[in-house]
Amino acid sequence: MTEVSSLTGRLLVATPALADPNFDRAVVLLLDHDEEGSLGVVLNRPTPVGVADILESWAALAGEPGVVFQGGPVSLDSALGVAVVPGEPHDQDGTPGADDGPLGWRRVHGAIGLVDLEAPPELLATVLGSLRIFAGYAGWGPGQLEDELVEGAWYVVESEPGDVSSPDPQRLWRAVLRRQRNELAMVATYPDDPSLN
Repeated sequence: MTEVSSLTGRLLVATPALADPNFDRAVVLLLDHDEEGSLGVVLNRPTPVGVADILESWAALAGEPGVVFQGGPVSLDSALGVAVVPGEPHDQDGTPGADDGPLGWRRVHGAIGLVDLEAPPELLATVLGSLRIFAGYAGWGPGQLEDELVEGAWYVVESEPGDVSSPDPQRLWRAVLRRQRNELAMVATYPDDPSLN
């Protein structure tokens, strides 16, 4: 088996050619990527359900718009918390160190990490920069994401901590593409419906 170079912490941005309606104009933050598969959350699918409606104790810490996001088509009845904790990992190489973040939060990449939603919110109240709650996730089996990348379904770009808490999630697809310093910036102008061109 070929070695898989980890894309954990990167963004998958759906190409206009991606036909799956679950991922139309999706921006996915990869939370885990290795030879066993990949897991991520769609950052730009807010639902009308308020965080207070399902996780009342975390509602005060959830960033605007204060709603649950549909993280993907898998396990919609489960919740994941993704939060930014400002600051760098203790170790210079980014590997987990003694000071790798507060209790109740596990670093995924840089300042982005997963929140233990079973923990008391008070543990994190003073250190969280932002929090989003996701219902479900996007998942790929071994080699499946790599096949989709070869087929041209996704652009892979660097994430920024602000992507997790974008105040305008519906415009995140265009915003992420627009900030690229190559031909991807032009894709941001791709019309929603090319047949109307």
